Amino acid sequence: MQHTKNGRTLTDLILEIFRVNGAIINAGNDLIKDLGLTSARWQVLGALTEGPATVSDIARHMWLSRQNVQRIANQLIKDGFIETKTNPAHRRAKLCSLSPSGKEAMNEITKRQMAWANEFSKNMNLEKLTTAVSEVKHIRENLTKSHEVIE
Repeated sequence: MQHTKNGRTLTDLILEIFRVNGAIINAGNDLIKDLGLTSARWQVLGALTEGPATVSDIARHMWLSRQNVQRIANQLIKDGFIETKTNPAHRRAKLCSLSPSGKEAMNEITKRQMAWANEFSKNMNLEKLTTAVSEVKHIRENLTKSHEVIE
């Protein structure tokens, strides 16, 4: 069996997304390493900017494994970036929220990310960026739908 033209192009896009993901993680790590954080920790902290959530909620929302999010959350709790409290909806699943240090870190990360994104994108074509966002979002939405059907 061989790829169709669309199948080959989609495969090329997926492979490029994998590469871009790695480059984004490295750039993020460089951007915040002096804060004692990594891109993985930033991702978990970022999920909590919308409000308290359980580890399972964060994992589902970010399409990550619950075990990996738990490991990262435990370290963020130990380092004082996250606080936990009793969850009225579930006795064993604690609610995680940003601590004052976590909020401060996210404010600093947000400032740095905005400056980085503005500088990095200054010579990029806005129309092409907008189309890329739309297409990648469409792929994610379709994958989400197909994943829900399988489960």
